[in-house]
Amino acid sequence: MDLVDLAMQGLSVFGFILFLVLWFMHFMSIIYVRLCLNKKSPDKQPYSKLSGVSLLKPLKGVDPNLINNLETFFELDYPTYEILLCVQDYDDPAVDVCKKLLGKYPNVDARLFIVKPDTLTDMAYQMTEKVGLVHGLPYVADRQGFAATLEQVYFGTSHPRSYISANVTGIKCVTGMSCLMRKDILDQAGGLIAFAQYIAEDYFMAKAIADRGWKFSMATQVAMQNSGSYSIAQFQSRMIRWAKLRINMLPATVCEPISECFLASLIIGWAAHHVFHWDIMVFFMCHCLAWFISDYIQLRGVQGGAPAFSKLDYAVAWFIRESMTIQIFLSALWDPTISWRTGRYRLRCGGTADEILDV
Repeated sequence: MDLVDLAMQGLSVFGFILFLVLWFMHFMSIIYVRLCLNKKSPDKQPYSKLSGVSLLKPLKGVDPNLINNLETFFELDYPTYEILLCVQDYDDPAVDVCKKLLGKYPNVDARLFIVKPDTLTDMAYQMTEKVGLVHGLPYVADRQGFAATLEQVYFGTSHPRSYISANVTGIKCVTGMSCLMRKDILDQAGGLIAFAQYIAEDYFMAKAIADRGWKFSMATQVAMQNSGSYSIAQFQSRMIRWAKLRINMLPATVCEPISECFLASLIIGWAAHHVFHWDIMVFFMCHCLAWFISDYIQLRGVQGGAPAFSKLDYAVAWFIRESMTIQIFLSALWDPTISWRTGRYRLRCGGTADEILDV
């Protein structure tokens, strides 16, 4: 066997391994969603005995839905909690929003994510004796417009497949959109100030907790996002920013494109053609169709029922989202700087960042 044949055989084996891994992720994620998400929290301990909780909410600027989203923090059904609204600059317009809510709810020991009234209760019930951090699977609220559908398709298909698969197999994958962590463990790691240098501080906080031997637990309710300002361009920009962070912190992210539908289907289709002499394009179309259907099943599971948009809207949004993946990845590689709110930052190896100041 010459080197070319050996290389072809190796690529074929890689294609079949990729097929098994990706579909294992599909089924694992779908089953987990069906069994564990959108469930009513069991009464593991008396409601009145739940531990007190501090809700830390950093704010900068005002989004169109800010006051409505923050107000849900004040309406949580939980025995003892405090809300810590944090604004860097007193002149920030978010200060006026906070003052309005503090005046409206004087009895609350005073949010951007919309949560259900029992969200905090659900997370506290997951904080068992050996658990140091509880996190929620990010999702998005029902909103009007195609851009909202595009976001909901992403957060109901591709993102939970990777997020859930990682956590079920023991890989610590946490986003900071909704986390509950033990304060004493955080203090041992140096407190919040120890992570101020990181632009993805949630990842490093989670790593510090895991390094101390504590377990993670995922809440049964999703962490609902409800940004008032959204568009296809904003979604694309957000995806590029996240890809830049992953590439900087986890070098293996360079292999991420092969986990996406179209490229994975081509690789696996070539392997099937090389070994079984199947038609590549027929296999590609059938594999993409199976992926498309599995993603819809996944989306319904995360949503807890049928999504607010039609199946045609889902099909269009799914195709566009899958078509954007390579462009998003290449854009992330092309420019390592990150723009967020009013600042621009240059990423450094290891996850730290320096703000780029205008001279």
